[in-house]
Amino acid sequence: MQNMLKSLWSYRGFIVGSVRREFQSKYRNSLLGAAWTVINPLAMIIVYTVIFSKVMHSRLAGNDTTFAYSIYLCAGVLTWGLFAEIVSRAQNTFLEHANLLKKLSFPRLCLPVIVVANALLNFIIVFGLFSFFLLISGNFPGLVYLALLPVLIILVAFSIGLGISLGVLNVFFRDVGQFFGIVIQFWFWLTPIVYPITILPEPVRSLVSYNPMMGIIGAFQDILVSGHWPAWQSLLPATVLAIALCILGMHLFRKHAGEMVDEL
Repeated sequence: MQNMLKSLWSYRGFIVGSVRREFQSKYRNSLLGAAWTVINPLAMIIVYTVIFSKVMHSRLAGNDTTFAYSIYLCAGVLTWGLFAEIVSRAQNTFLEHANLLKKLSFPRLCLPVIVVANALLNFIIVFGLFSFFLLISGNFPGLVYLALLPVLIILVAFSIGLGISLGVLNVFFRDVGQFFGIVIQFWFWLTPIVYPITILPEPVRSLVSYNPMMGIIGAFQDILVSGHWPAWQSLLPATVLAIALCILGMHLFRKHAGEMVDEL
């Protein structure tokens, strides 16, 4: 593990350069350039706010504030977006960079790190705008906002552990990526993002409670909507699973790193 970290550190220039190039390439031929990084999430926040709070007058049970449901929805969608981006890109990263893997010698673990760095960069920009909206609308949660950091760490660990595991398997069994694309669609709707879990019948609620993303997204929503510290015990299953997936992903990666190049 220590050797891997040293290798990554020695190739930090390659990682930073790759993240910068990918960010710049998205807006290379557009007139507004990187301004789209702000415009797109800003438009999403405005649409959610206007549609759900002003047009549909959506309300959360037990919370009568104007923007409660909009904040609840944005918190869930943005958190899920980070998870989906990391996992979806990590599971395809070895396939997408097949030529790079064959031609250059560098730590293969750089690729998942680049995926996480790019996803976090996008998330920080979008979430920064969302936080600014919370501030100007008088809904900023205060000191409890700091609790987002440990929850975010758990989310990233869970996402990249799952992503690397799927990424290695996807090299040898291409159906894995196709199948997970279907799974993640169902997973989204089985997670309380657009609806509060309280509307579900008790048997269904008990079943949904096994969803590891429920605790993570619920923590984000508790912090941002209610201004409450998250129920840390609800994050225990996701934390244990995140550690297990990271160990599994690293085991699969180290065991099959050489074979992957031949398979690609």
